[in-house]
Amino acid sequence: MEFFGILGGTAGYVVAFVVALSIIVAVHEYGHYIVGRWCGIHAEVFSLGFGKVLYSRTDKHGTEWQVAALPFGGYVKFMGDANAASAGADGEAMAGLSEAEKRRTMPGAPLWARAATVAAGPVFNFILSFIVFGAISLIRGVASEPVQVGALEPLPQEVRVLEQGDVILSIGGAEITDLGSVYEASRDLDLSQPVIYRVKRGGEELELEGTTPFPALVSSVSPNSAAIDAGLQVGDVIVGIDGEQITAFRQLQDVISSGGGEPVELDVWREGSREEFTLKPRETDVPMPDGSFEKRYLIGINGGLAFEPATVRLGALEAVEYGVRQTWFIVTSSISGLYNMITGGISSCNLSGPLKIATTAGQMASQGSQSFIWFVAVLSTAVGLLNLFPIPVLDGGHLVFHAWEAVSGKPPPEKALNVLMMIGLTLILSLMVFALGNDLFCEGGLFWKLRGLFE
Repeated sequence: MEFFGILGGTAGYVVAFVVALSIIVAVHEYGHYIVGRWCGIHAEVFSLGFGKVLYSRTDKHGTEWQVAALPFGGYVKFMGDANAASAGADGEAMAGLSEAEKRRTMPGAPLWARAATVAAGPVFNFILSFIVFGAISLIRGVASEPVQVGALEPLPQEVRVLEQGDVILSIGGAEITDLGSVYEASRDLDLSQPVIYRVKRGGEELELEGTTPFPALVSSVSPNSAAIDAGLQVGDVIVGIDGEQITAFRQLQDVISSGGGEPVELDVWREGSREEFTLKPRETDVPMPDGSFEKRYLIGINGGLAFEPATVRLGALEAVEYGVRQTWFIVTSSISGLYNMITGGISSCNLSGPLKIATTAGQMASQGSQSFIWFVAVLSTAVGLLNLFPIPVLDGGHLVFHAWEAVSGKPPPEKALNVLMMIGLTLILSLMVFALGNDLFCEGGLFWKLRGLFE
């Protein structure tokens, strides 16, 4: 993602957002197109973007593929559609068609073909997500069992007693069986005392004395967080907070969580030099495993081990399973978050609009290609889920109309359909305006950043 870094600032964020959105829209609309074609429905136009056409060509199937000037969406217009949203039939165009030709239109196709074509867009978004998540898990692999030391991270106080290839048997007297047990052992360590490691090196078991395996090392920086706004980077090591020296990530967590959102002064080691940062933790609604949310003050970083654990590759089926589980987790968390926003359980500021999504895209791109691709998969899941909501103009609304037709034996009246489509469009536009307001006025939004420039 060096390209985005070269562009920098707002331009880089906009480009990253357009690239991410274009990928997601292309996959979504291709789902509609290809399933429609399989079902015998002819697509007249496949458009990436709206407005003035910049490029177009017609394929052997008679579909015009085009790229338009406004790259913030796209559509597939099927034969017989009144418009690009497939909202009703073009009566004039349908009147002169034979029965065989009507079968190739969206309005004249069987109900099952229309429903499959509509559902295919969100389904393809989900497929993109779990393919990406699965592929990344294949690339990353999983920590080997037993835990073996890979590369040592560059730190001001490295666990220098460990060497690449060491198999960790115990930490501070706690037996180590997998990577999870390393984190559990780290939580129970007495940080005022040296940490005792028992390792297997070659064919010999050794007892070594070192420091915590879980220092205050920044392994990732969350988008739209206090940390990324302040300029913290992956690889930074926090060695002090408010004038007090720290050696472990949990010490940082304790100070932040007990500080009530008060600003903190961080002493940071970065590639051999020392820098100071001032951050104000932000109140954040953190999802819990049971689907509830907990309010915490966070600065927006994750910690990492003092070493990279050696990894083994996942099998193809394991990668697919991981991809599906990750996609399902995002779906369930999103639904839970929306429910809690509606009921007042969490702040409505958790709803992001286009400005915040664009900023997130740029920030993830700046952290590397893998982070950006991961973001695309997360956003693809969100787009797929949103399109399944039973709101007219969205795919979910069309599926509700198809369900009505399946039960009643006839489609909704055209007048009722037009009214419902207008209501749906009003709801979507209202939601977009509300989300844009969040981007501007919620903590960390554009208004807060501009105000900070004049204080």
